[in-house]
Order: sequence, then structure tokens, then C-alpha cells
Amino acid sequence: MTYLDKYNEWLVKADTDTAKELEALTGNEKEIEDRFYKTLDFGTAGLRGVMGAGTNRMNKYVIGQATQALAQYVIEQGMEKRGAVIAYDCRIKSDEYAKQCASVLAANGIKVYIYESLRPTPQLSYSIRKLNAATGINVTASHNPKQYNGYKVYWQEGSQILDDIADSIAKNISNIDPFNDVKTIDFNEALKTGHIIMIGKEMDDLFIKEILSLTLNDDIDKDISIVYTPLYGTGLVPVTRILKERGFHNITIVEEQKNPDGTFPTTPYPNPENVKVFDIPKEYGKRTDADMIIATDPDCDRIAMMIKDDNQEYVFCTGNQTGALLAEYMLSQRKVKNMYSNKDAVIQSIVSGSIVPRIAKHYGTNFFETLTGFKYICGLANEFEKTDEYRYVFGYEESIGYCLETFTRDKDGVSAAMMMCEMAGYYKKQGITLYKALNNIYEKYGYMSENQISIEYPGIKGEKVKKAVMSKWRKKPLVKISNINCSVCKDYINGLDELPAQDALKYEFEDGSWYALRPSGTEPKLKVYINAMGHSEKEADDLMKTFTNDINEYLLKCESK
Repeated sequence: MTYLDKYNEWLVKADTDTAKELEALTGNEKEIEDRFYKTLDFGTAGLRGVMGAGTNRMNKYVIGQATQALAQYVIEQGMEKRGAVIAYDCRIKSDEYAKQCASVLAANGIKVYIYESLRPTPQLSYSIRKLNAATGINVTASHNPKQYNGYKVYWQEGSQILDDIADSIAKNISNIDPFNDVKTIDFNEALKTGHIIMIGKEMDDLFIKEILSLTLNDDIDKDISIVYTPLYGTGLVPVTRILKERGFHNITIVEEQKNPDGTFPTTPYPNPENVKVFDIPKEYGKRTDADMIIATDPDCDRIAMMIKDDNQEYVFCTGNQTGALLAEYMLSQRKVKNMYSNKDAVIQSIVSGSIVPRIAKHYGTNFFETLTGFKYICGLANEFEKTDEYRYVFGYEESIGYCLETFTRDKDGVSAAMMMCEMAGYYKKQGITLYKALNNIYEKYGYMSENQISIEYPGIKGEKVKKAVMSKWRKKPLVKISNINCSVCKDYINGLDELPAQDALKYEFEDGSWYALRPSGTEPKLKVYINAMGHSEKEADDLMKTFTNDINEYLLKCESK
């Protein structure tokens, strides 16, 4: 079927509101094509897209189709009796989509546990494991703008699905008619019959108790001043609760960003990686003389912080800097408290920084790299659990995602918030700021300067340009920068270093610096990651600027050829 055939089919078969939305597009060929030229891609990250009518949008038909496909896969595996867990975030229609997912699964004979209100992503992961469920769904688009929603699928270990399961579900999707093949049952009726079960407080209490068990040191300054913003999302209740139960009482919540709101009025792009997200929280920090400012994204899997520098100005900590601080603190504490084992292992992604591997080596901890995507970090943790060859103690990605434990198998902003505050309290009791602790790490392991270039390639034309850039770079990469030669070229397209295939390139230079390219898995973007190393902060910064300039120039050449 052509995109126009699909458009006309939806006009006839969709509900009245959807048909009206589509009728309003009459004559707008470009918009119709964009909505129907393909089906929204289903991958290891599930579904994510702009909400609206069409096969290439997030809507009840696309979600129903995906959920029916998931139900069929669960049944094919003989796991339907173990059930499914569903959670959702603060976004527009998230609760509505979550109930729809529950109705479809229940109609297929799969018992459903659904949270009675919004919950963070890591708690969904925890719940799947605790309830011994077969699968889980989280209706969230994480940190994307308000126009987006998403649909993440988890498997029995509590981690996001890997490629083999995603491929099977995608194959099922291709054989399902969203208008005729999706089974459903009335949500309220299924509640009455017990096919759908509401969960809430009991699971909350268990989750918090598990996080408190991660405490490494109680000899800390609990009077540290903390500013926290949940960015209108799911973090407010669990993060404030865990900090208070941990003994931190000097907490200021950013009032404007406190209550759940899927329109994100003060943060159009609610991603804590974006320093502008901290504009309002920083004012709170100045008023309260806060030691640290922390922000979690709407589904509370990612977390970032600002700390005070030597001039008492707030500076943003990148994901790599926070990862280094956490790794140094946690591994050193484990050594001091005789918790260390020669099985201990730290995992990070191939595009994360150069410091954590050095920290792991210093403390005699095994180190592993995985592909980009926390599902791969937790996938490796799952393997450790099966073989008992290694013991997972910490994993992180540069995109402000951290997992400190194995009772969840995804990024966890709740436990990371507790550990970040414990770490700050520990250093403050030693008379050291987090900023000083970070500089001590650089002096000990080497200076790192980093940058990320993110280029948007929207629409059909953009997709072609993005693919062309990757193709041209593969054939003729940039292998000499500032008179430093590239020593290792890594192309992961067909799998490398025992890792699965992924469209990613990485170039490692003789001095320990590197850069990497990969298309985003959730947005129409090409991302370039740069890590420059030096013997001083200035040397690393200067080299990073040279890398950035040379790569930007080469990108323009690749786009124009």
C-alpha cells in the first residue's frame, strides 16, 4: 500500500475524532506522506514519536497493535500466566494509553498489574522482578518535548528487551491489522474480574526499602542543603521520600516544577542534560545557598546535578563527571569496608568517558563496555547473574543514566539521587566540596574534556542525509586531528568486540582521546561524542575545541557531497 492508500484506509476505519484530524490534512501532501510513509519503528527502545493520527505517529491504534503483538509473543513463549506490569508517566494521554495496554493484554488472557498513578521507570523494572512477571510496559517518552509519547517494553529480568525479542515483536506487528486484529476488554470490567490488578503503596515501600539497603556510609554530614526538581514528572514522591528517610532534611523543592504536568510549562525540553533546565532551580540554589542542585527527567530514570565551584558559582556536572564521582566514591568505600570482591564489575557504554575505566583499574575492579543503550548494560548484568562469573556493582552512560544495584535493571534516578547526596555529605564532612572531589579525580587519573555534537535530520529527506553521512564517514573517516593519529578504528555495524551489531563508529587516538558517531535510536538526530585527554585542564579543553572544529568541518563536507 502507498502512503495515500493507508491515509484513505484510516479515513474510513478510524474513529470519528481521528478521521476529523486526518480530514483536516486534505491537500497537505507533505504532512500526509510524513504520517503514513512508514509504520512507527519498533525497536529495543519500543516506540517513541509525536502524538497524532497516522502509522508514523503515537496513537491508540499504533499502541493497540504493538500491545497485541507483545501479547502474542508472551503467549508464544508460554509465559502468559506470569502476567505483565504496566506503569506510566506524567505525559498527555499516558494514563489513557496505559489503560488501553492493560485492556489488550487482559483480553489475551494475560494477568495485568497496573500502577494506580504515575511511577518512575526504575520502579517498573523493580516490580517486574518482584512480581515474577513475564513482561512490562512503560508509557513514557522520557525527556522528549511535550508533543511526544512512547512505549517501552521490558522482559522478565526487568531490563528493556534486546534485539531478538524486539525483532519478534516487530514481525508480529507487521501481521496485525490495527483495526480488526487487536483484542480488547473493558478496563473497569477487567478490574472487577481480577484480570487487571491495581498496585501501589506496598510496592512503593518495598522499592524504597531496597534502595536504603545501598547505603555505604552513615558517617556523613546530613545537613547538606539540597535543591531538587522533578521537572513535572514521576520523581517528586520517591526522590523526596528516599532522601528524607536517609536523613537529609534540608531539601528545597522547585515549586514551579513540582506537580505532574505533561505540558512542561517552564521546560519545553525537560532533559536534565540541558543546562537551561537548571535556570529556575539555580535561583533556588542561590537563595538557599544549596550545596547541590539535582534534577530528574519526567520518568525519573535520568538524573543530573549542579555543584559549586571554587568561586561559589554553580557549574553543571556532565554525565561522565557524575559517573566518575560515583564510581570513585562507591569503589573506594567498598574497599574500605571490605565489600570488595575480585568478581566486582563496572560497565559503561562505548560512548561514555575515559575516566571510569581508569578508576576501575585503580581499584582492581573488572571493567566492561557495551553498546549504547542501558538495555545492553543491564543485559550484561543479566549474564553475570546467570554465570556467577562477575558481580555487577555499578553501570552508567554519559547521557546521565546510572544503575547502582541489580534489583532494578534500568537507569535509576531514585537510587542515584540518594547516593549522590550521600557522597556530597561524605565529602562535606571531610571538608571537601564535590567540585574539589572532581578535580582530585582529574589529578589522579588525567584530565578529560568532552563535547557532544547533535545534528537534527528531520523527515524523509533528513533520514537520507543522515544515512549518507554515516556511509561517507565509514568509507573515509577523519583519522588525524591536531597532529595526533587515530590508532584504532571501530565499526560496530556488523558487531565487534563480542558486541551485537549497531550503527556506530568510534575512533581512538594515540593520546587516549577519541570520538564516536551514531544515529540516535529515539530521535531524528546524528550524535557525535568527543573525549579529549590532557595533562592539564587547559590542554584537554584546547584539544577538545580542535576536535570539535575539525569534526564540524568534516560533517559539512559529508552533508554536501
